Amino acid sequence: MSTTPDTQTIPETAATLTPVATRRSLLSLGIPVYLELLSGVIAGIIDTVWVSRLGEAAVGAVAIATTLENVLLGVILMANVGATVLIADAIGGGRRAEIPVITRAVRVLWLVVTPIVVLGGFFFRDSIARLLVGDGNEVLRLTAEFFAISFPGIAVFFAQNVVDGIFKGTGDTRTPMRTAVLANSLILVLDPLLIYGVGPLPHMGVQGAALGMLLGRGFALCVSLVLLRRKRLADVGDAEPTSLRWPAALRKLLSIGLPASGDFVLRMGVSMALVGIIARFGEDPLAAYGIGIKVLFFVTMAFYAVRQAASILTARTRGAGEPAELMIGRQSALLATLVGAIAGLVLALGGRLLMGLFSRSSGVVDSGGVLLWYLFPYLLLLAGVVGLGGVFTGGGHTRSLFWVTLLGGAVQLPLAFGLSSVPALGVEGVWLSMIIGAGAQYAMSYTLFRRYFATPIQ
Repeated sequence: MSTTPDTQTIPETAATLTPVATRRSLLSLGIPVYLELLSGVIAGIIDTVWVSRLGEAAVGAVAIATTLENVLLGVILMANVGATVLIADAIGGGRRAEIPVITRAVRVLWLVVTPIVVLGGFFFRDSIARLLVGDGNEVLRLTAEFFAISFPGIAVFFAQNVVDGIFKGTGDTRTPMRTAVLANSLILVLDPLLIYGVGPLPHMGVQGAALGMLLGRGFALCVSLVLLRRKRLADVGDAEPTSLRWPAALRKLLSIGLPASGDFVLRMGVSMALVGIIARFGEDPLAAYGIGIKVLFFVTMAFYAVRQAASILTARTRGAGEPAELMIGRQSALLATLVGAIAGLVLALGGRLLMGLFSRSSGVVDSGGVLLWYLFPYLLLLAGVVGLGGVFTGGGHTRSLFWVTLLGGAVQLPLAFGLSSVPALGVEGVWLSMIIGAGAQYAMSYTLFRRYFATPIQ
């Protein structure tokens, strides 16, 4: 029996990719990705409300632990992104016999990476907490307690990311969305029960939050594995035999995935460095930045959803031998920019009102209103960068993403420090540096896009 792993309509050849068909395919693939990401953000916000009843130290501990988890996400992205691109490429090229080999290479990578992170984090959790928090306070103790459960849970977190990458490679972005919604729904139910202790359940505090996260994700992973098994990816039917072996597939995974991981970690590092610069100007601008970035997540997640969709579509058509990167890149950048323009304008015009929903401090509201005006052009430029990034990923040019991000950081951070030192600008120099950094990334992304994919579709 031949396998039919793709469950969403994706054009198999570049010839079928008109602008309208391309946008339709990007939306079909991207909207479930956005809902998947959105469910996690909403669950995190509600979960913070539950934890906040334990006190400020508990909120700080959970915030630090989940920030570290976001950084560790960059580690497993090498398997997630690599699996998505290689499987989509194999399906597009009619090389379905390669899929079991690729999935085996992904499992090997998970088995190598996961014990290092899980065991290292668990046994050195006190030292890691001290490095992140400092010595001798309640936040340190609670962070270490959270790590005692969350680091073993990284095995589940990594496994789910790997499985999601395989699903997306087959063109199925809806199953990862559904399992993400399932996991986050379970977390929202389990967390208050385990944090505060209801009925026979013990009062576990921050460890209850970590355990609820582990149990919710664990159940969703079991569902994902059952659904993945039903896809019968190992059943290649009458497909042509492949000469690909898992060590070679593993090398391909790393060549695609490692730069993608580096890009993610670098972006996280630049964001953390900016926080340090903004903190020099006091609590109001720092609070405004924290609120503004959280609000922007709802917009930038849409950009990254389009990027994932573009990477799948690019790899699929590239595998078919009829690359359509020029068409896909233009349409993905167009969609992302349209979202950025509408959302950015709304945020700029309603910035003060929005900030007022999160803070009663006039200083925070004033700083936030100015920030969101500056972020309007920043969003437009970032939309172009992220929108074009999908064709780099799907086209096997993930190193370009890393170099683009590195350029942005190299431009942005010195400017943030230098411009913010100008008395007439102050913290607004940081906001201005974000625009200039995004502009440098856009210029480099567009130049590389034209260099790699300048041949138009006939």
